Amino acid sequence: MTRAFLIGMLLNVAFVAIGVVAGAIAHSTALLADAAHNLGDVLGLGMAWGATVLARRARTTRRTYGLRRTTILAALGNGGLVLFAIGGVVWESMQRLTSAPAVDGKLVAVVAAIGVALNGIAAMMFSRGREDMNVRGAYLHLLADAAVSAGVVIAGVLVWTTGWTWIDPATSLVVSVVILRGTWGLVREAMDLLLDAVPPHIDPEAVQAFLGGLPGVTDVHDVHIWSMSTTEVALTAHLVVPWDACAPSMLSDAAIEIERRFKIGHVTIQLEPVGHSDDCARAATGAV
Repeated sequence: MTRAFLIGMLLNVAFVAIGVVAGAIAHSTALLADAAHNLGDVLGLGMAWGATVLARRARTTRRTYGLRRTTILAALGNGGLVLFAIGGVVWESMQRLTSAPAVDGKLVAVVAAIGVALNGIAAMMFSRGREDMNVRGAYLHLLADAAVSAGVVIAGVLVWTTGWTWIDPATSLVVSVVILRGTWGLVREAMDLLLDAVPPHIDPEAVQAFLGGLPGVTDVHDVHIWSMSTTEVALTAHLVVPWDACAPSMLSDAAIEIERRFKIGHVTIQLEPVGHSDDCARAATGAV
């Protein structure tokens, strides 16, 4: 993914430079807004890249989970940048609806087409790692920019052929609504993960039912499922069992099956014998 982040940033820097120059020449605020949106890509990809690097750092005695959660923060920041950029596009489009200046539609269409190609290439490099929300955020961000550029291409062609300058801001508004819908889902998911909500791909009732169906388990409580990062999920639970069910193999077998069924890799289970909450601990350590 490091190579993908680097190439994605370089492609977007190139398009920002092209878009700003061409936008000024063509008198197209839509093209300038597209360039500004791609500048947000550069910042967003940089944040996502940095978070990915930080997430690989070893844990410490104070940060026992390491810096894995920076991937969630980066995903949230990435989504926020998209929303901010869309706000700028919408504002400028509303202004242009009432007083649209003369625009060189042909130049706008050509430059925006370059933007579609560059962002499409960059998005393809992130398509394989979309199980990571941080990578998925970068992927959606790049697709959003490709969609914006495609809208600007259409607007440029129509302005070029018809002379109707109002088409440019109208197209930008439509594209902004489409992007807003997808980006808001990413922001909401990142917020849920920061608040330790159960990840959307996991059914907590199914996990609880599995734990309750383990041999000898009479009760399940204090079940918590949360994300340690955009790719790692943790679970803790208390199981009430008879004293003779406190076998070490039960814990290891349950952890292996939970990872296989629910993709939860960090499992901590506490066994509580019926009426004797300390007996299991004594049995495990050999204390009397």
